[in-house]
Amino acid sequence: MYKMYDEIADWWLLLSPLEHYASEAEFFVKTMRDKGLPDSPTLLELGSGGGNNAYYLKRHFAHVTLSDLSEKMLAVSQRHNPECEHVVGDMKTIRLNRYFDIVFVHDAIDYMTSLEELRQVFLAAFLHCKESGSAIFVPDHVLETFAESTGSGGSDDEHRAFRYFEWSYDPDESDTSYVTEYVYLLRENGQPLRVEHEQHVSGLFARADWLRLLREAGFEPEIVVDDFGRDVFVAHKPTLVGMAVPSGPIASSRSRM
Repeated sequence: MYKMYDEIADWWLLLSPLEHYASEAEFFVKTMRDKGLPDSPTLLELGSGGGNNAYYLKRHFAHVTLSDLSEKMLAVSQRHNPECEHVVGDMKTIRLNRYFDIVFVHDAIDYMTSLEELRQVFLAAFLHCKESGSAIFVPDHVLETFAESTGSGGSDDEHRAFRYFEWSYDPDESDTSYVTEYVYLLRENGQPLRVEHEQHVSGLFARADWLRLLREAGFEPEIVVDDFGRDVFVAHKPTLVGMAVPSGPIASSRSRM
């Protein structure tokens, strides 16, 4: 597991403060309402991390279930989302045997680095989605929009300060992944500055692959572009439709536009 979600998980809200999620949460709520929410709707978030999205989304749902691989990140979430249900689970294989009006997967979907892993997440989302419900997937990039980039950020609290630098690039355009190099600088209670580095590997797939695999899972997908220019995949689950699970090798539609 990456340091961000394990060794330094307790620093999460300095790396990614809650207030940074307010505006995009408004977009997600509008998107969900546009698809039609019933009275007392339910939400399942896969790869919920520190619960920053849930902090804003939960007020619109009667029940919210948050699932993540990292127990430490779920512990962070529980501090500001104590009313939500928290479940340790892998978004590829989780089976809660329950159904939800919305299944939401934010940028944790980026860690699926093969088409087979992406297919498994779509199947898990389909199995947890009520008929006439929707699943929403929010990758940072699709193949057609990816560009090398750098960024930085961080914040302070009363006793600690956190800063980071990130650099995303694609070292091999023949595969379905890109990498992000992170450098973390941590300072606590006047102790010597601590510096950490790690590389995250993320998936990079063409729009056609996203749409094809969502249809094969049984969804009716569409793309909505958010205020950050991201392709958001909104997948509707039709009523009384059997699942269409892909079989055999999955070919990539990798091409840049």
